[in-house]
Amino acid sequence: MAQMIFVNLPVKDLETSKGFFEKLGYGINPQFSDDRTACVVLSDTIFVMLLTEPRFKEFTKKDIADASKTTEAILALSADSREKVDELADAALAAGGFPAGETQDLGFMYGRSFQDPDHHIWEVIWMDPAAVEGEG
Repeated sequence: MAQMIFVNLPVKDLETSKGFFEKLGYGINPQFSDDRTACVVLSDTIFVMLLTEPRFKEFTKKDIADASKTTEAILALSADSREKVDELADAALAAGGFPAGETQDLGFMYGRSFQDPDHHIWEVIWMDPAAVEGEG
């Protein structure tokens, strides 16, 4: 079985956050969702658990970072092409996300970033397969 990742993120408004990710084309797995939690399916092995702040607090004794003021993590997703990077970043901005940085174009690598409604930073990156294999 392939290793999976479940990224847990605190959210202020679960329905707004669910709607944002649904507008990006991602599904919600109802088996792992309830009125305080939503399991966003990014791929067969990548899941984002959106947890209301009170629910998130049940998993930690630390304060929850205010992502509008501090950066707790940068979540990076790969894309199959430059066009797919633009599609996802543009969809995120149209769905209520916020800009998070300048476009990075290094020729062999292209990326854009955005913030979701709770200001978590997401990067979408495409890398030339030849460069990844050491040929570029």
